[in-house]
Amino acid sequence: MLDQDLIRQRLRQRARELVPVLRERAAEAAHNGQLPEQTIRDFHDAGFFRILQPARWEGYELEPRDFFEVQMTLAEGCMSSAWVLGVVAIHNWQLALFDDRAAQDVWGEDSGVLISSSYMPVGKVTPVEGGFRLSGRWGFSSGSKHCQWAFLGALVPPAEPGGAPDYRTFLVPRSDYRIEDNWNVMGLEATGSHDVVVEDAFVPDYRTHRSVDGFMQNSPGNAVNTAPLFRLPFGQIFVRAVSSAAIGALQGAIDLFVEHNRARVGVNDGRKMGQDPAAQSALANAMVSVDECRTLLLRNFDLMMQRAREGQPLQMSERVKMRYDSALVPDKCAKAAGELMFNSGASTIFKSHPINRAFRDIHTGRAHVANNPAKYAWNLGGVSMGLDSTDFFL
Repeated sequence: MLDQDLIRQRLRQRARELVPVLRERAAEAAHNGQLPEQTIRDFHDAGFFRILQPARWEGYELEPRDFFEVQMTLAEGCMSSAWVLGVVAIHNWQLALFDDRAAQDVWGEDSGVLISSSYMPVGKVTPVEGGFRLSGRWGFSSGSKHCQWAFLGALVPPAEPGGAPDYRTFLVPRSDYRIEDNWNVMGLEATGSHDVVVEDAFVPDYRTHRSVDGFMQNSPGNAVNTAPLFRLPFGQIFVRAVSSAAIGALQGAIDLFVEHNRARVGVNDGRKMGQDPAAQSALANAMVSVDECRTLLLRNFDLMMQRAREGQPLQMSERVKMRYDSALVPDKCAKAAGELMFNSGASTIFKSHPINRAFRDIHTGRAHVANNPAKYAWNLGGVSMGLDSTDFFL
């Protein structure tokens, strides 16, 4: 049996070793619009994609805090790299929630095969015998060129008139979709989050996952993947994959800020930046933001795992609060990164400056629909005053 403590130690050590490597590769990766294949190989070799993968498929089956510690560390060197790892590796956890036949299709010959995604519910679905016909165009599929399968979101029409549509994730092989290279953005350039296009593909029923099953923490895959890890709500796991890299990116910006400004003297006024109250305040506020965001993330996952071990579901009020906690992260980090940039001198306006890169990456991550704190604040406030939740991706 694998020594999980030893695995944790090895994973964290390897992530720390890769920080300067990823920072060195960041400019070229951004220019190319995708991660280098060597970075994906490094992640495979380190075992990062296996952190939340089922043990029965050669995964480590560790806990969310183990995975997100690695993701945040990697983001100190390159947020795009950490973002791709976060999104793609989370799919190895979600696949464990599908009917086990789906995992056999993906990992039957190679347990290292990767899955990309786009969960926006834009697919056109037609029920047919044994499954569905699926068509559509999905945007923002991060790391798609490194993957052989894709998770795609769509609404299954209600069986009865007036019924509610059934949101599902559809698992589609690379042979059934094409990738349209259209990723031209201001930040997270290296995530390669291209469009995925499907034209009338058949998807068997067992290769779909119902959102309601993930919400109820009772998915088909729980029949064979019985660890508490796979009883966590899907919505709570995925949203952290697209928010937590901002924490590490801000920490990387903090380190660079100190290195850049410790001995720097202003050209115009001859003042030492280390003695500038505005620079000191920007640094202090950024440090506190990292600590707050990281502490909340780990606390929430500890509570989730505790409930899963006890067989007790999270209360709706807890889920709504945790959802807001996640959405707040990129917003807080973006504000802090802005203050670091504006207190680092004019040289940071150059795109080649690493603090500029962190600034752009964090702000681009903030634009993700899951990272808009306003609507989750409204929902938390409403639920706290007795209203029904308006969000069920929880």
